[in-house]
Amino acid sequence: MIFYDCATAPSPRRARMVIAEKGITLETRQIDLRNGEHLQPDFLAINPRGTVPVLVTDAGHVLTENLGIAAYLEAAFPDTPLMGRSPEETGLIWSWTAICEQHGGMPVAEALRNASPAMKDRALPGPVPYAQIPELAERGRARVAAFIELLEARLSESPYLAGESFSLADLTGFVFVDFARVVKMGIPEANTATQDWFDRIKARPSAQL
Repeated sequence: MIFYDCATAPSPRRARMVIAEKGITLETRQIDLRNGEHLQPDFLAINPRGTVPVLVTDAGHVLTENLGIAAYLEAAFPDTPLMGRSPEETGLIWSWTAICEQHGGMPVAEALRNASPAMKDRALPGPVPYAQIPELAERGRARVAAFIELLEARLSESPYLAGESFSLADLTGFVFVDFARVVKMGIPEANTATQDWFDRIKARPSAQL
């Protein structure tokens, strides 16, 4: 397998953490997003959408989405499950993973890409130069704040997002909460349940990568 990564970006960090949690060793190639390597012909030939992460399987299939990569690795390396051991647990994990993507990851990206001068004409990932919309940055920040409060409510009643065990949902939520620092947003001091959860995940070896 070949894993196309970018050490500074949140999206490939999710896949990187899954790989680490599974204890997998594979070939990794860094793609320099800051200098536009993802938009060069060599990389676009691998992923025409110009995004990372990308996992090329041993059979030569190209997986370009975090959920697809995670599902493949879960099926190929089931001994360290991240997606549940029962139908109920699996349903909760996928539900909270979707919540974290839609209400955490997307708003952070919305706030960053529509406000940062470095993201001019890069309001959406990929090769198409979408213009920034400042109002979306404001909405994104409001949605990030609401997401952080949603986490506090859930984690006040459960040690992890999907129940008693660390899962793909926690990994996903952690990456987005950590990345929210780029829009100068973090866990409020009063949100002690979320801070405890965050600190426990941050201490995992996979979060150090």
